[in-house]
Amino acid sequence: MLSYTLKRLLQAIPTLLIVITLSFFLMRVAPGGPFDGERRLPPEIEQNLRAAYHLDEPLPMQYLRYLGDLVQGDLGPSFKYKDFDVSELISQGFPASLELGMWAILAALLIGVPLGVIAAIRRNSTADYLVMSTALAGIAVPNFVIAPLLALVFGVLLGWLPAGGWNGGAWQNLLLPVVALSIQQIAYIARMMRASMIEVLGSHYIRTALAKGLSEWKVILRHALRPAMLPVVSYLGPAIAGIITGSVVIEQIFGIPGIGRYFVQGALNRDYTLVMGTVVFYGALILLLNLIVDLLYSMLDPQIRYDD
Repeated sequence: MLSYTLKRLLQAIPTLLIVITLSFFLMRVAPGGPFDGERRLPPEIEQNLRAAYHLDEPLPMQYLRYLGDLVQGDLGPSFKYKDFDVSELISQGFPASLELGMWAILAALLIGVPLGVIAAIRRNSTADYLVMSTALAGIAVPNFVIAPLLALVFGVLLGWLPAGGWNGGAWQNLLLPVVALSIQQIAYIARMMRASMIEVLGSHYIRTALAKGLSEWKVILRHALRPAMLPVVSYLGPAIAGIITGSVVIEQIFGIPGIGRYFVQGALNRDYTLVMGTVVFYGALILLLNLIVDLLYSMLDPQIRYDD
């Protein structure tokens, strides 16, 4: 297990390097620059700023300089948020993004898994059609449509919940963003769980357990649920990273001070270091979560071994 983990960590280095390289050069070839604005700076001041941030150097030199700083854990200063390093901005925004994402994925699991199991057990029944139709609607409607509607109905028209703001992560402020962020994940997990559970319920050992007189729910909870969860667990790695990174729009709509908000502002302002910092952070997060998910496989399925 340890050698497998080390091997995966070493394999992650070139993957991360490719992500960094592509992001770095794509950012630099995009039109505009960090000092372009409505009011044009005097040429002397702009030249001094470019020299201060080493933007006057050849692009390969800037790339090597960035990699050198990154190896030392330095993500550089933000071009737009004066007196702040990118590391400081990420550390400020990540707790809000993490809390929002974790509540959303927890809600998706607690609702999506039981719905998928019920749909599998009652296959081709009214309950199955209702769950799958609702799930399909949840997938079809993007969260940037759901979020403003929730804010409008429950925040503005009814006044039951705040339409925006963070307020230190109070549940009243969290509820609408979590619902908006989790609806699609509930739908995906329910559909995935249904398909996986149907396949597991057709296994010989499940039929044997039922033939021995065990109740249906006892067989499901003891013998079917764990193997049926494998595809869902596999999905959770990129899903958790995706739901944290995918909360960009939700954070913008509800005014949540997370990393996604910084990423959007960084991209709009051509804040190269801030965008690169969030890309590096998200890339490393996705690789780490995928590794954790693969390791969890062996806990859920004893047939999977990572020992050499």
